[in-house]
Amino acid sequence: MTRPQRILVFQQKGSGEPKIAGLRKYGEGLYHIEVFSIDEPLPPVLDDTRGYLPETIEADLVLDYLKHPDLSEDLAKKCGALHIPVVASGKKVKAPGVYIPPTCCGLARPGRLGLYEERFGAPEIDVVLKNGRIDKVFVRRGAPCGATWEAAQKIEGWPAEEAAVRYGLEVQYFCVADPSGWDPLYGKSPVHFAGHVHKRAMVKALERLGVVVGAPDDGEATDGPGRLCV
Repeated sequence: MTRPQRILVFQQKGSGEPKIAGLRKYGEGLYHIEVFSIDEPLPPVLDDTRGYLPETIEADLVLDYLKHPDLSEDLAKKCGALHIPVVASGKKVKAPGVYIPPTCCGLARPGRLGLYEERFGAPEIDVVLKNGRIDKVFVRRGAPCGATWEAAQKIEGWPAEEAAVRYGLEVQYFCVADPSGWDPLYGKSPVHFAGHVHKRAMVKALERLGVVVGAPDDGEATDGPGRLCV
């Protein structure tokens, strides 16, 4: 029997709660999740974060949902020294072992994140068609916020030729990323990026059944600019 992966989640004022709930709901018992919350008001600049971060970290993987950049920077350095990988979606942190996809559903398979990357990251789905419509969507891998699974239920019954676009739109309704953020590299907000990534996943699933619905556009899964930061 596989030992549950130990995941330590860092958040500020509940910033990671939707994704923590998704990890627990869709993680199929693969993870032992602990949460480290920082709830007090913080100054714009933290010259010393030792009073806010734990002295020691024991985990197989750290998920960084912190809002303060100084906390994220020092957390990454601390984990790097301990050889603990970190997923810090949407961050600009550069440190050994830190993965910075534009969104949580933009994470590829780096091969270093254990059971987490088997279940969460860039969406991977299979579909069953019946009379030219989506009869069932099976999610093999998806966004930790749960949007991949929630939107999959909404897409059942749609015509195959409309499913990819509709899936991307439905995901945006469930996505918990900040829609006001704009990434100049990808030319879209995190919510739009999530929609494109899921649209692409549906296109691929349909293509495996021999259904061609048009070339997938951008929205590639990535570990972020430069991929793994070293």
